[in-house]
Amino acid sequence: MKQAPLNSLRIDKWLWAARFFKTRSLAQHAVELGRVQLDGQKIKPAREVKPGDRLLIERGEERFEVEVSGISGVRGSASVAQQLYAETEESKEKRKQLAENRKLAIDPARFIEKGRPTKRDGRRIRQTKSSW
Repeated sequence: MKQAPLNSLRIDKWLWAARFFKTRSLAQHAVELGRVQLDGQKIKPAREVKPGDRLLIERGEERFEVEVSGISGVRGSASVAQQLYAETEESKEKRKQLAENRKLAIDPARFIEKGRPTKRDGRRIRQTKSSW
């Protein structure tokens, strides 16, 4: 049985199908927290989206500014999911810049030579601190 093409869909389902979130409940939670906005307005998870709507999606440090170009109620491959939206050039540039900044940031783990202190090292550290 073939389904009729969709004109609109709940935002949480669309976010899941477009692969912005791994589960629908994560998408729903993000919408409830205001991390997804439709045309600059906070929305509810049951809000319907349709082609032409502009979304601002915050996922961790990343911010996506996208325009909905397609509707799908099923989660497909990544290449299919990318056809459901068009990301703005400004948004792509900001995310690229953020990725470059992360690469240049100092990783504190690089300076740890041996890893965690052993029991013996811990005893020595405590002994040294107590003698001060």
